[in-house]
Amino acid sequence: MARCTAPREGHRSAAAAAKCPACRGRYGRSSGYGSYGHYPSTAYSGPARTAIAASSSTRTGGSGKPKWSRSGSSVVYTDLQIRSLTPIRESVEARATQDLRDVFLCHAWDDRSGAAKELHDLLEGKGVKVWFSEKAVGLGVPLMRAIDKGLANSRIGIVLVTPALLRRLPSEGIADKELSALLAGERLVPIVHQTTYETLRNVSPLLAARSGLSTAEETMAQVAEKLAELVSV
Repeated sequence: MARCTAPREGHRSAAAAAKCPACRGRYGRSSGYGSYGHYPSTAYSGPARTAIAASSSTRTGGSGKPKWSRSGSSVVYTDLQIRSLTPIRESVEARATQDLRDVFLCHAWDDRSGAAKELHDLLEGKGVKVWFSEKAVGLGVPLMRAIDKGLANSRIGIVLVTPALLRRLPSEGIADKELSALLAGERLVPIVHQTTYETLRNVSPLLAARSGLSTAEETMAQVAEKLAELVSV
């Protein structure tokens, strides 16, 4: 009998569900799996969670184009990605007239010259204005004050969830403070890289309740392209 992969890999997207030999034929029906796997439905009640919960009995597979997708764009999104990113897009549009950076990049210190820099460079290559501590904080500038200003002056935040970040969060350092501020509103997109939502849930249930993008299903370049479309106004 085929064994379900949810305990190990999660079923947070159509692609993940399609890979599960036990659940791919019934994922998205009212079979006990919501859009957040086994995470309790009361854990997060913001607009993104509400939108997905309201659609938990509908099909989560398939792909399409969101309303913000540029004309002629070849980027394709899953149904779940469209639903979960729509509130973020609405926040971007609400702040479109303000002179802000597009994205605040929250990351672990250990990733500053690795995955975080890779994502930063890919986004900037697509014309996205990114607040990245390695470039935005000058010598002699108080770090926490610079972060406060960066958060206030960015349209949305993205958090790069890596093994390094998961190690850092329990210590309640700078990344934890950034994350706490971003979790307060509908402006946060988690990017899961080299780890899983199941592992994240053990460290930060609130963050794990936010559906985002994963490099286990797409390349970092594809993730950056979707983020670039999301913040383009």
